[in-house]
Order: sequence, then structure tokens, then C-alpha cells
Amino acid sequence: MVTKLYSEAIRDAIRNEMLRNPDVYCIGEDIGVFNGSFGATAGLLAEFGPGRVYDTPIAEQAITGIAAGSALTGMVPVAEIMYNDFMLCAADQIMNQAAKFRYMYGGGMKVPMTLRMAVGGGLQCAAQHSQSLEGLLVHIPGLKVVYPSTPADAQGLIIAAIRDENPVVVCEHELLYQTTGEVSETFEPIPIGKADVKKEGSDVTVIATGLCVHKALDAAKALAEEGVSVEVVDPRSLFPLDKETIYKSISKTHRAVVVTEECKRGAWSAEMASNIAEDMFDSLKSKIVRVGALNTPIPFAIELESLVIPQTEDIIQAIKSVM
Repeated sequence: MVTKLYSEAIRDAIRNEMLRNPDVYCIGEDIGVFNGSFGATAGLLAEFGPGRVYDTPIAEQAITGIAAGSALTGMVPVAEIMYNDFMLCAADQIMNQAAKFRYMYGGGMKVPMTLRMAVGGGLQCAAQHSQSLEGLLVHIPGLKVVYPSTPADAQGLIIAAIRDENPVVVCEHELLYQTTGEVSETFEPIPIGKADVKKEGSDVTVIATGLCVHKALDAAKALAEEGVSVEVVDPRSLFPLDKETIYKSISKTHRAVVVTEECKRGAWSAEMASNIAEDMFDSLKSKIVRVGALNTPIPFAIELESLVIPQTEDIIQAIKSVM
């Protein structure tokens, strides 16, 4: 095992796949000369050249259109949308085109397209650069959506995404890029659709995504001092969803709290809670509680941003409310 930054794990995963398969290439804004806005493509231009690392204008529709079209012809694009907020500029290419090709052509066309995007707030980037829009993506049939919370998960899921024959969106929280963790020296994919129990517990199951996984672990540590045993489950893959692992945990704890950084209205967390209510109702000893951002645009001021985005204390209070 080696210790890597989250951004380094992403870079190394992409590099490994570019070395392994000459059809893999990168495309996006500032990914080459600038090494990526969050450093996740550092050094790739110098190693592979402009023929495989394409800096583009500020044109998300063009980035995703080129990626989808080239994927249909046998290339394997790794496209970066700087912030997930900007994917809305390319919604047709992502949701109506790339997501639908295999279905519309009876499975006769492969779309091995990876779309990476930074999500979430915390860097005072304000309302147009801080949203968590993964729920929009999960809603679209034909897309796979993964959300790694650690460097190890980032490396393994990026590899799996690049090797997948379907379009895969990789959500990367902007505050995770500079976090560190142990990563395997072998470059093995993590199966898309496989959750991970980040901490075992017996009293309540917390299902958390992205940066909220770390906040949930902090909450679990604090509550352990009060005698509350919290199990933290990281879905890693928002769709396909590993219901088996999540439900196994709830069958043990009989309580569920779902934590994401999305504004709660129409969020993926609501879909998760709905699944639990439909499939696990008889196993529950308490109501399902969701923790999320307030239903408002993300403010610029750090004090207000911190108020809007869910924090560890919010998770603690939610857990206490189901005990």
C-alpha cells in the first residue's frame, strides 16, 4: 500500500489506463498545460502529448459531444467537466444522447465514456460552482454514477469507469482532492455497484456519500463516547445501487439515516430513503431521517455556506433523533 492524495489517485488511475489502452484519451478545460483545476490530470500532457490530452475552450457541450461521438467509434474518452454545475450546459449530450445510444441501437453500439466532474461546496465558490447535482444524473436511465470518498475508491472506480462499455459519471467532491489515504500499488478496478462499509456498528446505519462519509465517521466517533454504535455505509455507486449491503446493515441496526450534500428537495437521498421505506419498512424501529443542504443556492460567505451545507453536528443530531 502507498499513501496518495485523492487527486493523485485519480491521475494515476487515468495514467494506468492510458498506458494499458492506446485508445484512452483525456479531454476538457485546463486539463493539460494547467494540470487540471484540482490537479487530477497533472503530468499527463507532458507524458502523452497533445494527441491524447486535449485542452478545450470553455465549451461543455463540445467536450461531451466529442467524447460521446468518439466513444461510438471505438475511442475511450475521459472527459472532465470542471464543476458539475457546468454539465447543465451539456445536458442534451449527456442525458439525451450518450445515455440513450446503446438502448436506441439495440445494444449494438458501445459508449465507453467516462465523465469526471467536481461536485459540492466548501471552497467559497458560490452558487454556480458548488452544487451537488448527482440526483439529476441518477434519474437518467443509461447512465452509471459513482461517487468515491477516498483515494483508494477514486483509483479503483476510475479504472472501472474507463473499462466500462457504458457512459459512467464520476462525482468528485472538491474538498477531497487534497485528502490522503492508502491505495493499493496494483491497479485493480472496484466493481461499479458495490458499496463499502466504512465503519461497523450495531445501533444505527448511516448511508453517506462523498465528503459526507468523512463527516459521518466523525459523528460516529463522537457518538461512540456516548455509547451509540454507528455503522457507516458508503454506497460508492449511486447507480447501480448495492441494496444488498445497505439492507444487510439496516437489518442489523433497524435504523437508517441518509446523508448527502445535495439540497434535500428531489435529492438522491430521497430515492435512497424511498427504497428503504418500500423494501425494509417492517425492519425499521424508527423513522428514516435525511440530512442534506438547505433548499437554497449555495452562498459565497463562508459562514453562510457552512450553515447551508450539512455538518458533523447535523449528522449527530439526526442520529440521536432516531435512537
